[in-house]
Amino acid sequence: MTIAKLTLTTFLTATILAGGASTPAPASASWSWPLSPKPSVLRTFDPPDKPWLSGHRGVDLGPTPDGAPVAAPSDGVVAFAGVVVDRPVLTIDHGDGLKSSFEPVTSELKAGDTVRKGQVVGSMEPGHCSSATCLHWGVRRGEDYVNPLGFVEDLRPSILLPLL
Repeated sequence: MTIAKLTLTTFLTATILAGGASTPAPASASWSWPLSPKPSVLRTFDPPDKPWLSGHRGVDLGPTPDGAPVAAPSDGVVAFAGVVVDRPVLTIDHGDGLKSSFEPVTSELKAGDTVRKGQVVGSMEPGHCSSATCLHWGVRRGEDYVNPLGFVEDLRPSILLPLL
């Protein structure tokens, strides 16, 4: 193997293993879809360039019927269950700075309740998507919104490696 091929292979391997700052983390086995069966993505994650600009800070999943069960995507503790403006919202703190929010979702849970991955945490209500009932799912890491799909799907780009 030539020095150039060895260097290139080492660099590519290190890059793939380390990932880049803009590369989404691979899906985690500790997270699952909040709707079952696996829903369609009706609107993708489209964060704004600046925090005060408009954008889409989550994904819309569905369509789902009114009253469809919503499940916890990972273990956590309910951080908020109530109404924001005119929509019912449920927020789960998953630890390590990760929080997921769901709307419009009604729930009998209250702040401080422990939830387990896959546990039904609420029911879908109409009011988010104009043409169908859908679930808006947002995830924050600290104060930054991240793509929820990165927790249930591998969003890393495919990379072709050279043949050695």
